[in-house]
Amino acid sequence: MSGSLRVAVAGAGLGGLCVAQGLLRAGVDVDVYERDAALHTRRQGYRLHIDSRAALALEKCLPPRLFRLFLATAGRPGSRVTVLSRRLRVLYETPVGPAGDPDDPATLSTSVDRGTLREILAGGLDGRIHWGHELAGYEQDPDGVTLRFTDGSTTRADVLVGADGVSSTVRRVLLPHAEQVDTGTRIIYGRTPLDDAARRLIPSALYDGFTAIAGGHVGLAAGLVEFRRQPVDAAAAIAPDVRLSPASDYLMWAVSAQRDRLPAVDGKLGEADAATLHAVACRAIRSWHPDLRALLGAAAVEETFFVRVRSSRRVPAWNPSRVTLLGDAIHAMSPARGSGANTALMDAAHLCDALTGGSDIVEAIGEYERRMRDYGFAAVDASLRAEAEAARRRNLLWLWVVDHLPKPRGTGRRMP
Repeated sequence: MSGSLRVAVAGAGLGGLCVAQGLLRAGVDVDVYERDAALHTRRQGYRLHIDSRAALALEKCLPPRLFRLFLATAGRPGSRVTVLSRRLRVLYETPVGPAGDPDDPATLSTSVDRGTLREILAGGLDGRIHWGHELAGYEQDPDGVTLRFTDGSTTRADVLVGADGVSSTVRRVLLPHAEQVDTGTRIIYGRTPLDDAARRLIPSALYDGFTAIAGGHVGLAAGLVEFRRQPVDAAAAIAPDVRLSPASDYLMWAVSAQRDRLPAVDGKLGEADAATLHAVACRAIRSWHPDLRALLGAAAVEETFFVRVRSSRRVPAWNPSRVTLLGDAIHAMSPARGSGANTALMDAAHLCDALTGGSDIVEAIGEYERRMRDYGFAAVDASLRAEAEAARRRNLLWLWVVDHLPKPRGTGRRMP
């Protein structure tokens, strides 16, 4: 089947690029159509948590040299997850398990820089990624799919993969009844370079792993990205034909709150510039520990951006066809459990297996969709529960009590 199959992928995000890499590796003719003009047109995030789901998918789909490059540019793995109060008191902590082999995808649990990973996923796809191609719609017939773009052009494929994110055009046509809900959570993301001054401000818990700071109605999620090897140097040694952008270690932070709890009008935040968003984030933690305020103040202001969190509702089984979906296009989820990227990359690997397994195309897609619905919407449900738990931990009364209890003797690493 793969020798004569032509697949069109709508969307050059992580899942779309990963499925393209896997199909190309299997000998499938594949093209990716992306509405953005270039790889870094829009800010899409910074630090990602990557676990074995994604690592095994990347190992399956990427050429070996690109997989080695992914491992070389991953971050230093953490040993625990910690919840702090806004005064940097430890409220809760849990170990993430013994450190595994950092080169074994079956046990990998680490952080990566989203931009670096996306550049790696685009490696070797020159001429197959068509930038500035926004999908307007498509039509199916017994022999394939015709894609229509907003500039009036068209193209044909045997299969269309909708990897076009939360506002998916493919989903809107294929499953017009599929719904996404606004969870009410608003997030302002930022990045603070880790120079010597910033490192002196980092709470010790952050060096152990991902950390959440609970501050009443406002929360702050934070995680370090400390590259095992600088991306430019790693690419030069492992895959010289892949161009990676220079990148230095940094702190990713995300100020989150319900839409009516940020010190700004919710309806205007989506249109606000980076400087305004940075000012709103700083104002939201203005009564917090001075080290946290200084870390946000030292951010790369121009890289601040805003997200309204949406979550997909579970969709009943649909009749399979030559059009399918992956990632946020079908199971968008809250970032509370860090599963979005992992699930999208897992989708990509399973879809590659389905399309290259020698079965009837539509039957193979149907089997992929059956599996994807099960684990994808389970991840959506788990992320919503995690978001509700995060809101509980931000409860003002509980935090006030903890903050005003006497400090325990010893290391102070457990909640009193």
